[in-house]
Amino acid sequence: MNLFSVLRDAYYFFTHNLAAIARLCLPLIVLEGLLLQQVSGLVAAETATLWRLLAGLLFYPLYSAALILFLDARSQGLQPRGRDLFATSLRLWPSFALLAGLNTLAVLLGASLFVLPGLWLMVKLAFAEYLLVLRGLSPLKALHESFEMSSGYFWPMLGCILIVMLPLWLLDSWSQASTTFAGNALASLLLDCISRFLQLFSSVVLFRLFMLRSSLPDIE
Repeated sequence: MNLFSVLRDAYYFFTHNLAAIARLCLPLIVLEGLLLQQVSGLVAAETATLWRLLAGLLFYPLYSAALILFLDARSQGLQPRGRDLFATSLRLWPSFALLAGLNTLAVLLGASLFVLPGLWLMVKLAFAEYLLVLRGLSPLKALHESFEMSSGYFWPMLGCILIVMLPLWLLDSWSQASTTFAGNALASLLLDCISRFLQLFSSVVLFRLFMLRSSLPDIE
């Protein structure tokens, strides 16, 4: 499993399918950003993070599942219709939302203990969404199977995730600390939507890792 080959292939796919991915995911990302902005303005600062996570569960499972289905279809040379992808993602929403909630809770719990346990859990659970969407596993079974699949491939997976996500995490931290965006709702919404859209690249990278891992023998 070559880290740079994975990133190269994912970048090639993402850039050559950028318009299709934007049409598929960007409208829901904008709606998600608007909702999150409203939630942040209506609730107390102490509970804002919790409410933002809950609000995000409305939209994230829809466009994330649709993107995974799109990636799978394109890897088979198919041209899926957007409405068919959304129909399937809507059917998967309850189980995907439960999985996303469990995944987020586990990673946050690990991060609250220390940063490294949070990163470890993020890597170990990275395949769960693909297992649920593409193999039809239940949320708990998908989490368990993701643990099994990632065994022996932790460091390449961690390297890919950090290379893609670390710049976006730094961008988010900077935007939250910057006074430039504090009083400008439109600029804050625009930056948030751009960041969330760019995070979709990580889904492409993880899909590539998932496909490669699925074709490799298990490591005892």
